[in-house]
Amino acid sequence: METEVLYRPSYSLGVLKLGSGEEVRVEGGSMVSMSQGVTLETKATGGIMKSLARSMLGGESFFQNNYKAPPNGGEVTVAPPLAGDLAIIDLKNESLMLQSGAYVASEMGVAIDTKWAGAKGFFSTSSLTMLRASGAGKLIVSAYGAIHEKNLAAGELYTVDTGHVVAFTEGIGFKVRKVGGLKATLFSGEGLVVDLTGPGRLLMQTRSVDGFVGWINGHVHHPEA
Repeated sequence: METEVLYRPSYSLGVLKLGSGEEVRVEGGSMVSMSQGVTLETKATGGIMKSLARSMLGGESFFQNNYKAPPNGGEVTVAPPLAGDLAIIDLKNESLMLQSGAYVASEMGVAIDTKWAGAKGFFSTSSLTMLRASGAGKLIVSAYGAIHEKNLAAGELYTVDTGHVVAFTEGIGFKVRKVGGLKATLFSGEGLVVDLTGPGRLLMQTRSVDGFVGWINGHVHHPEA
């Protein structure tokens, strides 16, 4: 599968070019368009239990859509629900942990399931689980805003607001905590952060959905502001 991202970073569109008979798995609601002859099969990927876990715990669709190209090849375009960027990640028998809602599409060699995140929810707007993408193949993930990547060296500690984390290499050490004490949490505008310890890869988004929702709520309840 050949991939290209257009119109980045604000309104990214992923163009997926499929070879003869090639398939791609796409999250429900992410398809924008497809060429003539491409067929669609909707299924509960991985079985009923894994699909339930992805849907109820990981915040993804219960069903996923498999698009298959005709003998002469085809094209499928995808986009995230919010204004933002797309990243094409080439997994090579490795695993990435994703925030809820970040998964857009993947080649058939990539498996998507859920993983327990610990006693405290990792992401401020999600449950106690994260999505895990593992295997070999291209993975397309989305972000609200632009994507900023950082590679952590062994033992390097880096702190990120949980609302800005998109994905990171499975195996990176992480610990979720509040910023400062109660006063700092209430008045600084910050909430939960995560301390990540390398080595590994980290993808962040330059905007926070939580921050945007908070801004909207503030203006709805206080329109004169």
